[in-house]
Amino acid sequence: MAKPANVSVDIRQTRGNVERLIRRFIKKSKKAKIVEQVRDRRYYKKPSVKKAEKRKKAHRARIREQQKRIKAQQRRDRRK
Repeated sequence: MAKPANVSVDIRQTRGNVERLIRRFIKKSKKAKIVEQVRDRRYYKKPSVKKAEKRKKAHRARIREQQKRIKAQQRRDRRK
């Protein structure tokens, strides 16, 4: 079970700038994945569907990391 996310931003942290306060709150809530959890829990998903989605997400992440490594290698090769 995921730990509960208590996201709060103090006005002193943003030196009184309300726009910065809002941006900071949005960043913190995205990092805590609050909205994603609400969307996921809105409807029941069978455990097999959850497992398949988790597998697909991991596969996409592996491919993305592999692409990053390839691009970094290409940049290094161009510099030489």
